[in-house]
This record gives sequence, structure tokens and C-alpha cells, in this order.
Amino acid sequence: MRSSFLPFSLPTIGEEEIAEVVDALRSGWVTTGPRTKQFEEQLAAYAGTSHALAVSSCTAGLHIALSALGVGPGDEVIVPTLTFCATANVVVHLGARPVFVDVAEDFNVAAPAIEAAITPRTKAIMPVHFGGQACDLDSVYAVAARHGLPVVEDAAHAIGSTYRGTHIGADSLAPAGLRRATVFSFYATKNMTTGEGGMITTGDAEFADRMRLYSLHGMSRDAWKRYTSAGSWFYEVVVPGYKDNMTDIQASLGIHQLRKLDGFIAARQRLARRYDQGFAGVAEVATPLVCGHRNHIYHLYVLRLLSGRLSIDRGQFIEELKVRNIGASVHFIPVHMHPYYRDTFGYRRGAFPVAEAMYEEIVSLPLFPRMSEQDADDVIGAVREICAQHTH
Repeated sequence: MRSSFLPFSLPTIGEEEIAEVVDALRSGWVTTGPRTKQFEEQLAAYAGTSHALAVSSCTAGLHIALSALGVGPGDEVIVPTLTFCATANVVVHLGARPVFVDVAEDFNVAAPAIEAAITPRTKAIMPVHFGGQACDLDSVYAVAARHGLPVVEDAAHAIGSTYRGTHIGADSLAPAGLRRATVFSFYATKNMTTGEGGMITTGDAEFADRMRLYSLHGMSRDAWKRYTSAGSWFYEVVVPGYKDNMTDIQASLGIHQLRKLDGFIAARQRLARRYDQGFAGVAEVATPLVCGHRNHIYHLYVLRLLSGRLSIDRGQFIEELKVRNIGASVHFIPVHMHPYYRDTFGYRRGAFPVAEAMYEEIVSLPLFPRMSEQDADDVIGAVREICAQHTH
């Protein structure tokens, strides 16, 4: 039994981040400014994209991207049901309908499910890179290209993830002519953090300019400079935009977190391998599937409790972990099962059997770079003990 509680996640913040935040505060420039622009440039270089736009959250980024695509009433956007509600909420905010689709055994949406859901009202496809492993982008992009549809990737879990050796969000991954945006999250639990915050990447200059307009009230380009010596008091509102900009305080964290990201990922992968080894031979659980051409960066380590092999359910399993001073979570309740989406759009249980079956079985275990090997071993020991005590 652990003597102290192991939380599901903790951020790793160093003295470099703290010093940069203090410098930003002392500079007097605390909202969008030079540090935000620096962070955008550095992330663009890291991701291999020509345009990066820092925003207040991944949710805001998804909303901006759909807005810039003209999504509105009467439109449909295809969304996997196994995701956080934000992916669907932004569609509803624009007056459109989220069309849910099921997922495959790797937790990611598959191209055939997307293609089957396309109608004349489909305005965009929103795949999710679940848990830190990319979806099969080649097939998703191919479906989008065949139907002339833009792709807005929810990459909230995927900063630093690669597909066939190339970073998610890179311009080179998308076929020529495909309108594509990839949106990352820097929330506190993510692989790097700015507290709150996100980033949109795209290779489409026109699309990037329109999203930037939407991010700051619809004011004309470089409106943030209007309080600098290089700026002007004059601006024009060209679209009814939002207040979704990132601040220099947040960017101060991001500048240094990005430099450490690959190290954070390596630490997560080491811990995940330790989990994999520790759960080998435990007949009651299944470890995450890993696809060879997609590196898994383990934003989440999702264990599956195999149906019928335990005498307790997932909720009781999590309580047993808590008794042993170990935190856990569930990612996610399928969106179509939430009351709003069930009642508003008529979705029912049974509509998406893979996601629904997964939901009953999944547990996200603690995983973050500050964890020690002993922490991981405590989790392994607890899981093995619970399984031994409650096996059928």
C-alpha cells in the first residue's frame, strides 16, 4: 500500500518556465505579444508547418477552424463518438449537427466509418488522434480528398506524435489541395502545457489568415500590434470574430515546454513500456494497441478490463485503485451517450457498439514524466492484486 496518493497526472514545470513568466510580467506585456509570436514560430518549426496560430484552448482552435470553413446551420460535421465533449460541442455552437461514428480497436476512427457517414450536408471531417497515437491519416485524407471535404484534426492528445516518421500537424502529411487544420491542446494534463491554451497548424495561407481573423474579434491583421510603436490605432472588423487569443504569460510556459517535449515523451514511453511488461500475462486486462508506423506518445495509458473476466465492474476497479492510493480516470464517455446529445439528436445505446463496449472496460492509469519507476511499479502491483482478488 502506498503511503501517499499518486494522482492521475501532474505537469512538469521548471525554473526556466517560471523565470520566463516573471520576465513577461515585468515587461508589462502580458496578453498576446512577442512571446506568443515566438512560440508560434518555434512550434511551426517543430511541427513542420508554414502557419501556426496560438489560441486560448484546443476547443477554441476547433471552433475557429470550423468557423473559418463556414460551418453553420444545416451543415454536418463527422466526429468520432469516443472523444471529449468539446469536439462535438464546437459543432453545435455553430448551429451544425455532429454526426457521430464508431471507432476501431486502437480507439481511433477508421476511414470506412467516416465514408459511410458522408451525406450532401457534410461540411467537414473531424478525426481525433486518441491518447497520443495518430489515426490512420493516409486513409482519412484519401476519403476527404475523394469527397472534396476539409479535415480539422482534433490533436489535443497528440503534440509530438508522428505518422510515418513525420510530426502530426506537418504540411507534408496532407495531400496537395486538401484544406486541413490540426489543433493541439496545452491543457495542464497534456504532454506539454501552457496551463490553458492551444495551437492551430495549417499549410493553407488563406485558411490561416481567416482563422487568425476569427481568433481576435475579426480585426484586421496584426491587430495585436496596435499598442506597440510599430502599430496603429486604426483597425477594421472584417468578420464577427471571437476572443480566443493566447497570452504572453501562457506562451512563456510554452516556449520552454516545447524545448522539453521530446524528453517528456521519452519519459512517458519508458513508463508505458514498464506498464506493458508489468501487465504481460495478466489475463484480465489488455494493454494499448500500438501501430508500427505511428509512434505512441502516451498522453494516455488506457488499460482495458476484459469483459467477463473480473467479478467487479470498472467503477469498482477504480475504487479499488483509490483505496490503494492510486488515481485513475476514464477517457471517455462516448459523446452520443450524454443526455444533451441523446435527447437533442436522438442517439441511443447500441448505435456505436465498439465505442460503447470500450467505455465499459477502459481505465486510464497514472502516467506523467514526474512519475518514478517505483510509482509505476506501485500501479502495476495494485492492478495485479485487484485482478487476482476479483477474477472469475
